[in-house]
Amino acid sequence: MSLIEKVRGALTGADGRVDAEELVQRLDALAKFLRLVDPYLPDPDLVAAHTLVERAGTRLELSRDHTVVALAGSTGSGKSSLFNALARLKLSPVGVRRPTTGAAHACVWGPLEPANRLLDWIGVLPRQRFIRESALDGDDEAALRGLVLLDLPDFDSIERSHRLEVDRLLGLVDQIVWVVDPQKYGDRILHQAYLSQFSAHAGVTIVVLNQADRLSAGDTEVVLGDLRRLIEEDGLSGAPVLATSAKQPGMLHELREKLEKTVADRQAALRRLAGDLEAVSEPLTAMIGPPAAEDEVDRATVRQLSDALAAAAGVGAVADAAAGSYRHRATAATGWPVLRGLRRLRPDPLRRLHLAEKKPTDAVSTDIVPRTSVPEADAAQKSAVGITVRAVADRAAAPLPPVWAPALNTAARSRVADLPDALDRAVAKTDLGANRTPLWWRGVGLLQWLLVAAAVAGLGWLLTGYAVRALGLPELHYPKVGAVPVPTLLLLGGLLVGVLLWLLLKPIVNLGARHARRRAEQQLRASVTEVAREYVVAPVREVLNAYAQAREALTTVRSE
Repeated sequence: MSLIEKVRGALTGADGRVDAEELVQRLDALAKFLRLVDPYLPDPDLVAAHTLVERAGTRLELSRDHTVVALAGSTGSGKSSLFNALARLKLSPVGVRRPTTGAAHACVWGPLEPANRLLDWIGVLPRQRFIRESALDGDDEAALRGLVLLDLPDFDSIERSHRLEVDRLLGLVDQIVWVVDPQKYGDRILHQAYLSQFSAHAGVTIVVLNQADRLSAGDTEVVLGDLRRLIEEDGLSGAPVLATSAKQPGMLHELREKLEKTVADRQAALRRLAGDLEAVSEPLTAMIGPPAAEDEVDRATVRQLSDALAAAAGVGAVADAAAGSYRHRATAATGWPVLRGLRRLRPDPLRRLHLAEKKPTDAVSTDIVPRTSVPEADAAQKSAVGITVRAVADRAAAPLPPVWAPALNTAARSRVADLPDALDRAVAKTDLGANRTPLWWRGVGLLQWLLVAAAVAGLGWLLTGYAVRALGLPELHYPKVGAVPVPTLLLLGGLLVGVLLWLLLKPIVNLGARHARRRAEQQLRASVTEVAREYVVAPVREVLNAYAQAREALTTVRSE
């Protein structure tokens, strides 16, 4: 069940009232904010927000027909006496021994059973729960039906456990009535440790000057005026300040009216949560700054990273090997066939690096890529990679609040250990043109073999003539081209033209090798850039995306 469904029946829409639907939407936005930033921001900075989200969900799910009001005060303020006076029963112990109240007591106006789940969550023991209404009361207490009044331990108790219990309960109740006495209403602990910390909760705060029967009417007004000044300094401007006395029932009338109005409004829980939301979200705004740019990691930074990774991956050496491989294969395809066998004795430069193997084309086999023999990056290259990775994080973190810098740095470095294998795999999968054979190579190769065939034919023709003469047979008459016999022309022409053709083609092969080097370097840099984006930039952008969404969620949380 969503939070909105839990409070669908709550009152909304009137002036000065908390819109339940809007409040729940803001709480949902806070929960979304926390889901987004939890992996990246320090846990201690988010504890209060997490606590509020959990507490708000539980409080809104529990009884909406009850309003929990706590009486909080210091030792000797008469808090327990006031509790008993409001209940018109002696429920909470009162005495001169301090501390008197060690655990919270609860008085429920109306049936106890519907409030038990709420009291279980608050943590009031069953033996300290009391029912105020009875058949004898008639309708005297009907105006407070739904009120759960708590008498808290003293916040300045010498018992640390009492103080901790007060702090816990103050975080759970819907409204707080601070009970002060004429002697200690200006107590530093009260104002600095408590009232000033509840500045966002003026709408659910009442301050009562108890034991006012000890003062004259004039002195009471003076003290109330000073007390109002103090709570305004605490940030609680607008909170009611009343004079009460447990010994004078007539002096409880104004406080009782305030409580009756609170119960009738059924708004205290929503106002308390709205105040908590404001207080909790205020420090969160320091974690969110201006909008992140569409591409916070600019091209220059990515290019710098790619250059460092290219050096670490040995792109230059592989590109040189691609040029050497081009020459090697061009010579093997177009060189003088008589010497091609000797050329094949020299290994292909790409094969030495295990980069000339035929690349798999099917989708399954591409996952298996053999390791290359490219030299491992040296210390300087590894250091350059580390520096540029940090530069990516720093560039992304520059416009954001400082709290995001560690998360961005961690994200940028999160996959650095995988970079060597990723770079090696990228180089191995890059098409370096080792399996391509230009058509002109084949044409020249065929021509070379034709020239060799002509030379062999000429040599055979000449040898046949020598054999005929040696056997005393009639001498063969060779046709001539000018003064040169055709067999001689075929032999010498086939040999010389083949060598001359290779010499003439060497500049073209060298030009093709330079082009192959440029192409290989471009392909390799593109592959390395993809690795840079996947292993360094993508994790950083993931954090930036979370930041952007968290910023949007916090805007909803802070909307008034």
